[in-house]
Amino acid sequence: MMVLHPLSDFIDSNFPVSDSSANYYYQGRCPQSGELLRLPRTPLVEAIAYSLMQHLAIDNRYSSEGKMCGVLLVSLPTGEQRILKAFSGLLNGDSVVEGWVPPIPGRDQVALQEASTLAQLDAIKQELITLKQLPERLQYETLSREFEVRLQQMSDRHRDRKNQRHEKRQILCKTLAGETLHFALEQLNEESRREGIERKQLKRQRNEELKPLQQLISAADTRIRELKQQRQELSRQLQAQMHAAYTLINFLGQSLSLQQLIPGGMPTGTGDCCAPKLLHYAAKHNFKPLAMAEFWWGSSSTHQDKVQGEFYGACTERCQPLMGFLLSGLTQSKPTTDTSITERTSPSLLATLKSFPLLNKERDARQGRVRFRGSVECLYTGQLLGFDTVYEDEWLIVVNKPPGLLSVPGRYFDTQDSVITHLRHLLPDGTGLVAVHRLDQETSGILMLARDLQTYRQLSQQFEQRLVRKIYEAVLSDSITTERGVISLPLWGNPQNRPYQQVDWQYGKPSVTHFQMIAVEGNYTRVEFTPLTGRTHQLRVHAADVRGLGVPILGDRLYGCRTAASRLHLHARNLYFEHPQSGETIHLQAQTPF
Repeated sequence: MMVLHPLSDFIDSNFPVSDSSANYYYQGRCPQSGELLRLPRTPLVEAIAYSLMQHLAIDNRYSSEGKMCGVLLVSLPTGEQRILKAFSGLLNGDSVVEGWVPPIPGRDQVALQEASTLAQLDAIKQELITLKQLPERLQYETLSREFEVRLQQMSDRHRDRKNQRHEKRQILCKTLAGETLHFALEQLNEESRREGIERKQLKRQRNEELKPLQQLISAADTRIRELKQQRQELSRQLQAQMHAAYTLINFLGQSLSLQQLIPGGMPTGTGDCCAPKLLHYAAKHNFKPLAMAEFWWGSSSTHQDKVQGEFYGACTERCQPLMGFLLSGLTQSKPTTDTSITERTSPSLLATLKSFPLLNKERDARQGRVRFRGSVECLYTGQLLGFDTVYEDEWLIVVNKPPGLLSVPGRYFDTQDSVITHLRHLLPDGTGLVAVHRLDQETSGILMLARDLQTYRQLSQQFEQRLVRKIYEAVLSDSITTERGVISLPLWGNPQNRPYQQVDWQYGKPSVTHFQMIAVEGNYTRVEFTPLTGRTHQLRVHAADVRGLGVPILGDRLYGCRTAASRLHLHARNLYFEHPQSGETIHLQAQTPF
């Protein structure tokens, strides 16, 4: 099958092939040496990708389903340059398509088991739907409501009669005596006893009619729990089999299975993405990668954060953990040292800051500023005075806040320890730092601070206008059944019970969260949250409340998690915003630590 394509299939001979500037880097550290390995996305390979998009646009086979596609520019042993192209997952149900890089070996080894397991999972899904839509559930609810109405009507009628009997007793005691009074009072008592018997009979009738329905529903609920456990176990077994079968090769000639590469487990679909397919194929055939680009094509109905024709970097969950191994063996050119950089910091801190691998930047030696080209994608590396540094320049600092530390100091003496307190004391220009937003004390992840009030106001305005996009990753303390959706629950903080937040339809402020299941990990569920609003404890309440996901975040004792955990499993993983000076889109990322 022909998968190597000449450059002339995509671009004409006038394109500046020598252009080596990069708009993004695929990168990872070599597992053996720890060296940071990088593969660029250059204007040349983007032009090749745009040419491929034009071809996809006129071919109906590629318009129905949305997926990531990618191109890899490689150099053959002869020195000639060629193009490889790949798609993620399946294309119209097929894994092997003429002209595209084939899937990584391994899937065919478990194809029969996969088909059998998927059939079992589908059967479980259908049975769960049937059990949840059991007609007896509606019958039970309807009948229960009817009996409640009848009991209430009877209770009201009996209360009126009781009041009437009380008045009669008072009159009789004043007007009658002896046997006549005794007989009259006994009649009233008999009437009271008949009403009691009537009430008991109605309750007995209710129990007799509802009990069979209740038993059926209870048995169905027990079966649902069993099916969910079966589904989790089947998924876990299939995933383990597939990850043990998938074998990747790097440019050192090393071969490892996904299970060996990531023994702690990984999301479903790992190994089926474009980047691993392309790099594996290149390594297997001794092609040297020069540049790579991935883009989304087709419908965005299943991935609402994707836009057709837009370029995207390595996905955090499936591809990024493999990059270090896949790129191992590539020769890296030595970085040039920028000796003209000027900073408003001490010499020792300057030495630390110069080591930060900020991507896609040029230094302006005259002004000591950072100029950006295109969308910036940064993986956190480096240390800033004990904090993991996601990003820094003349106008702002972004750190990866550890759990257990406040974002800003509190009112009292014992709540002064915070990220901003540390930085204000340790940085020479730290007195002007202002936190643009906050994270809960127990939440880790990306926290942005402005160096001056003007930058603070500009960034705050972006937050207020909801132009900033934040993505969180969390582990829930139990399983959920819905893979993705939107939670819209108004939140209100009771001033008598700070900082606890609760759903309140009368006083609560609108709060909206998009969620997507990432993976099932034993009894836990890993999810991705994208909040559209920024209320206090929004994600924690939306996860825990029964009208949301109904499952607290692991370690969130405030909102009902009883499972032992070392920390709150909530992490601010991604942040997208517009740089207040350059106007360019910045994408920052801090790897999830759990």
